[in-house]
Amino acid sequence: MFAALDWPAFLIAMLAVELTPGPNMGWLATLSARAGRKHGMKAVAGITLGLAVQLVAAATGLSALLASSYFLYEALRWAGVAFMLYLAWEAFSDDGSAPPAQANKLAGFRRGLIANILNPKALIFYLLVVGQFANPELGHLWLQIIVLGSLHILVALIVHVSIVLVADGLGTLLEKWRTSFSVRLGFGLTLAVIALWLAMTTARA
Repeated sequence: MFAALDWPAFLIAMLAVELTPGPNMGWLATLSARAGRKHGMKAVAGITLGLAVQLVAAATGLSALLASSYFLYEALRWAGVAFMLYLAWEAFSDDGSAPPAQANKLAGFRRGLIANILNPKALIFYLLVVGQFANPELGHLWLQIIVLGSLHILVALIVHVSIVLVADGLGTLLEKWRTSFSVRLGFGLTLAVIALWLAMTTARA
C-alpha cells in the first residue's frame, strides 16, 4: 500500500512545515530559555500528545468525507492548498512583535497539550494537508493518514526537542533567527511552492 506513496515529497513537506517559524517554535524557545530544559521537554510532551489526538480525530473522519463525493474531494483539496498558503503567510508575517506566552514551570505540559488540542489548525492540517498525500485508490485511507500523520509527529518531535536543547543555552539567538526577515521569507516561499505542488499533483483525472 505505502510503496506507491511519494515518500520524499511527503518528508520534505513535513520537515519544511515543522522548521517554519510558528507559535510552537517561538513558545518552546522562550520557555526553554527562561525555565530550562526540563520544562521545555514537558512542553514537548504536551504538544506531541495534542497532535496525536488531532491526528486520530482527522483519520477517523477523513475516509467518510472523501468517499462522499467528487465535489467534496475537490473542496478539501483546494482548502488544503489554501491552508498551506495561509501557513506561508503566517511564517512570513510572524516577526516576533507579539508578546510571548509566559513561562510557567508547572504549566508547560498542560499548555502544550491544550493549545494543540484546541487549535483547529492542527486538525485542518492533518485533514487537508497530510490527507493530500494519501491515495483513496490504495485502500484503507484511515490507515494511510495514521501512518503519514505519525511520521509528521515524529518529525515534529525531533524538531521540538532540538529547539529545546538549543534554546536552553541559546534562546535569545534562536528567537532573533526565527524572526529575521530572510528566514521568514525563505520559509514562506517554501510553503508557497509546496501549496503549488499540491494543487498540481492532487487533481483527479
